[in-house]
Amino acid sequence: MQAEDWDARYAEQQQWSAGPNALVAELLADLPPGAAVDLAAGEGRHGLWLAERGWQVTAVDFSTTGLARGRSRPGADRVTWVTADVLAWDAPAASLDLVLVAYLHLPQADTTAVLRRAVGWLRPGGRLLVLGHDVDNVAHGVGGPQDPAILHSTARLAPVAALLEVDRLEQVRRAAPAGTALDTLLWGRRRGPTRRPTAVACAP
Repeated sequence: MQAEDWDARYAEQQQWSAGPNALVAELLADLPPGAAVDLAAGEGRHGLWLAERGWQVTAVDFSTTGLARGRSRPGADRVTWVTADVLAWDAPAASLDLVLVAYLHLPQADTTAVLRRAVGWLRPGGRLLVLGHDVDNVAHGVGGPQDPAILHSTARLAPVAALLEVDRLEQVRRAAPAGTALDTLLWGRRRGPTRRPTAVACAP
């Protein structure tokens, strides 16, 4: 889908819950705050949640309408909102403590390229969290995109996982209103000594 398509979806109605995905909240709740990017942020629910916890967050998405929803929420002034295509946006090398990529679905080559760049944005010890619909969800789960070419799997994320110290790379189950959805999770950190987080702003 193009930016215009997402603008139309966001204009029609709010797409996601106001709170964070439950697994995202579980994994990130105890991390000390630092500098983070919420890539493909949509309506900004994760960026806003992180900002409430003291993170310096940049929320990046190509939908101006989606980001406008985020900007209208309480606490939005604590987030830097950037309208940009994730395929082109960049951050300074080794400047971030966290990159969150939740439900970004692109052709596999584009996904790998974006996530490889994201690893380079992390400081040593910085965290990458990727969560999205698993390819098996089409046949065995509910909801989500139905094009297998843009969905995740542990095998498809393996080239990115090879760049990290991996805590989890697995298919996970998620309760949804219509049943059980299948997602892929990659949760790891950039190799090297962990540094004490220091907030660093990202250029728009």
